[in-house]
Amino acid sequence: MKYFFIKSIIISVTIILLGNSVYISDKSKPTAKDKTDFQSKQSELDKYYSDKKLGAFIENGKTYFRLFTPNAEKVSLVIFNKVDDVKGKEYEMVRDENAVWETSLSGELYGKFYGFNVKHKDKDAIFCLDPYAKAVASYNTYFTPRKGIIVEENNYNWQNDNWIQRDWRDIIVYEMHIRDMTEHSSSGVTQRGTYQGLIEKGKTGGMDYIKNLGVNTIELLPSQEFANIEIPFKDSLKGKFNTWNPYERNHWGYMTAAFFAPESYYSEDVREIEMNKWNGSDAKSVSDFKDMVKAFHKENIAVIMDVVYNHLSEYEFGNLKEIDREYYFRLNPDGSFCALSGCGNDLRTEAPMLRRLIVESVLYWMKEYHIDGFRFDLGKLIDWQTIETIIYEAKKINPDVVFVCEPWGGGYDPNGFSLRGWGAWNDQIRNGIKGENPINGHGWIFGSWYGNNSSQRIRSYVNGTLTKDSLGLFQKPAHSVNYLESHDGYTFGDFIRIGLGDIKPNEIIKDVDANAKLTPAQLKLNKLGALFLFTSRGITMIHSGQEFARSKVTPLTNQNDPNRGMIDHNTYDKDNEANYINYNYAKFNQDLFDYYKGLIELRKKYKAFRRAEYDNVQFFSVKGNDFALGYELNYEDEHFVVLFNAHPLKEAAFNLPKGKWEVLADQDKAGIKVLRIVKRVITVPASTGLILKKK
Repeated sequence: MKYFFIKSIIISVTIILLGNSVYISDKSKPTAKDKTDFQSKQSELDKYYSDKKLGAFIENGKTYFRLFTPNAEKVSLVIFNKVDDVKGKEYEMVRDENAVWETSLSGELYGKFYGFNVKHKDKDAIFCLDPYAKAVASYNTYFTPRKGIIVEENNYNWQNDNWIQRDWRDIIVYEMHIRDMTEHSSSGVTQRGTYQGLIEKGKTGGMDYIKNLGVNTIELLPSQEFANIEIPFKDSLKGKFNTWNPYERNHWGYMTAAFFAPESYYSEDVREIEMNKWNGSDAKSVSDFKDMVKAFHKENIAVIMDVVYNHLSEYEFGNLKEIDREYYFRLNPDGSFCALSGCGNDLRTEAPMLRRLIVESVLYWMKEYHIDGFRFDLGKLIDWQTIETIIYEAKKINPDVVFVCEPWGGGYDPNGFSLRGWGAWNDQIRNGIKGENPINGHGWIFGSWYGNNSSQRIRSYVNGTLTKDSLGLFQKPAHSVNYLESHDGYTFGDFIRIGLGDIKPNEIIKDVDANAKLTPAQLKLNKLGALFLFTSRGITMIHSGQEFARSKVTPLTNQNDPNRGMIDHNTYDKDNEANYINYNYAKFNQDLFDYYKGLIELRKKYKAFRRAEYDNVQFFSVKGNDFALGYELNYEDEHFVVLFNAHPLKEAAFNLPKGKWEVLADQDKAGIKVLRIVKRVITVPASTGLILKKK
């Protein structure tokens, strides 16, 4: 998860669990009466449940509208003919015994814009977006007014497309941002930064680049409609004062606005967000998103979505907060929002009708958009019953659907997810192999032990970080998402640049091209980390640009950015070249790109690196060098020896098992082609590794 705002980090939190309710107080505990009153209120709210279809939908020549809100005093439907109509036609809605407000209109109102006026006691009515809206038009200004669009569903020509059904152990994930993959001019794409641009054929960037690299799964950073715009910098709006974001933008997308609608910005083909203009009024993003999924499926590349169901956009007005804050959100006894997410308003996922919304959203993306899997942001903030219901219902549709999560949010519990059949990001392998931070928290590739890491822990990571090993996290390797870089934090390349002392964290980069080009020492550590990653059991994940040691240097354009000209580790707010993929730099570091490509090819060809069991691995080490590690790997008819020497100064000599061994990877190259034949004893240079296959 992205702890975007230092102001939001909770330094001291008391968590008091009362049934399904969560109370949070930064200093003092709630009183007994507070707890009793609050618990009684939640019980009162949770008595409501309806299985009526919600949102806007068309049946038998009529258009129906339904909204669930138990606390509203009055709800009315508002219909607009044009997106920029200030006033629409209003229709009163009727509340049933389960707190569903509904009305219907004659005709199939496709293309109409709509929303709900929701009035609570002692408050004025507020125009709110339908939480079930399947397409959304958004006005680009602060707090982003939105209108739902009535769209025809199930009318897309999928041309026999279906889900990519793949064993989780075989997955190689490429985490990526839709806009970043093609917005830079070096991509050669015509419709830059869009769904359609991503799948243009014969271009340097986008899908052809991903296909050439060889990964078999893409993971899209949030692409459900989200809040692109925050609030004015060094100004206040609705009681909030922006001291942290000079760009006033949310680029990564971890502020969801609509759970059933694709992000409309990625259909616009503009160089930057145009203020005071409507986005998405043509609902083109619906078909564009489907085109994108279908195109990747034709290349046998699965599509996973990063989804955010733990909180809503803090900088929105007219969403679930105004529809019914008491029902949909975890609140403190004083009525303020709980904020374990660090984002201002944690959703009360244990509320039955919100649980239903989350489950139905997941199933909708599977059925309507053929999505192959999901990565849940801050999964630990979602209650266990909802987690269990999601995977149970989704597997009825696609038994191979992928569910992984970031297992944070009021704790860190990968094993809790593994016990329920979910995968989770493995922070142990990330921190153990590269380190926790590049300044004073170096890991194994630097010849250091971060925290409680040791040679024994490194062996555990090879086998999938299983609970049968000390401090292990997972029931089986398929649940371990092994990674060294994600959208969050320093890129792996920048971690190494800073870790080696070549660049200081606050140094102005005078020559961005020279910074991007790897030194021999940087290249060596990048390859060593990649070699370990691709030979470890579990799901393998890399982040876009990791394959060429991408560097995130903030442009000098924004005078208010304290990181201008420097390497940035938190680029959530930057719709600029700090985030865009510059394919010229992939050519600068072609050697590393080819190394990643070769490792991907090798992992895909040989089952041993994906399917080997615990007992198929036999470790051996080198005396006097704790950072040297080797193992034999025997799986079916495949017989490998994998050797590592992470010591930065010493060579390591390994005695090989009998026979002749083909070198498939060394400090220079990796792949399925034999580089040379070795036998008996082999010396592994400092900070390098080898993959040997029995001849």
